[in-house]
Amino acid sequence: MTKWANSLIRISGYEVETLQKRLGEIATRRAAAEMRVAVLDAEMEVERERAAVDAHAAMAMTAYTQGWKLRRSIAESELAVVAAEEEGARDALAAAFEDLKKFEQVAEATRLSVIAAEARVETAALDELALRRAAR
Repeated sequence: MTKWANSLIRISGYEVETLQKRLGEIATRRAAAEMRVAVLDAEMEVERERAAVDAHAAMAMTAYTQGWKLRRSIAESELAVVAAEEEGARDALAAAFEDLKKFEQVAEATRLSVIAAEARVETAALDELALRRAAR
C-alpha cells in the first residue's frame, strides 16, 4: 500500500474514532436528560400521593405543579437539543465511515493494480525468455 493511502486511511480512521467518542458522550448526556425527566415525573407522583393524604400538601400542590411543569419543560427542551445533536453526530459518523471505506477501497484497488502490473511484467519476461529458448 502506498504512503498516501496509509496516511488517508489513518487520518480517516482517527476521525471515525473521534466521532464515535463524541457520539458516546452525547448518548451519555441524552441518558442523563432522560433520567432527569423520569425523576421529575416520579417526584410529581410522590407529591400527588402526599397531597392525597396531607391537606397542607394539597394546598401547595398547585404551586408545585406549576414549578414542576416549568422544570419538566426545561428538561424536555434539553433532551430535544441533545437528541438533535445525537442525530447530527450519527450522520457525521456515517459520512466519516463511508469516507474511510472509500479510502480503503481505493487503496485496495491500487494495491491490486500494482500486483497486476507486476504480474504482467513477469509474464512478459517469461514469454520473452520462452521465445528466446524456442528460437534456439
